[in-house]
Amino acid sequence: MIRKPSNTYKLVYFSITTVFLIIFNLYCSTYFSAISQDPILFLPGIKLNYMENTGAAFSILQDYKILLIIFGIIAIGLILWFIIKNISDLTMKNMFFAATLITGVGCNMYERIAFGFVRDYFELTFVNFPVFNISDIFINISVIVIMVMLFNKNFSKR
Repeated sequence: MIRKPSNTYKLVYFSITTVFLIIFNLYCSTYFSAISQDPILFLPGIKLNYMENTGAAFSILQDYKILLIIFGIIAIGLILWFIIKNISDLTMKNMFFAATLITGVGCNMYERIAFGFVRDYFELTFVNFPVFNISDIFINISVIVIMVMLFNKNFSKR
């Protein structure tokens, strides 16, 4: 018989995962920002090119730092509220992607507070796309995976 992880175990896993991802994210952002001051090829199709973004995704809401910080605080609060309210029903996969989402939002928010902007450094050379960072990757992947998981859960109930 397979035993479900306890709520305490889930919270510990979530906390450790979040802390690890925050350290990884901030270390990589500092490292990639330092070496990408002069654009260099990182991988085929990806160039390191340092940019300072005072807005959100796709540079929307440029120079609305306080509003973006408030949005970040609200987003993190809502995610934590959802986890606490639904912890019994959440899987370990749910907890991982919630940690990834909080990390992305939190690290971008930290950079806005600490520097006044978000450090972006990955530039796709094969398509015209905004420069982005690891936090943006975390946010986009976790949102897509969470949406797919919710869709599959709702679809399977029919």
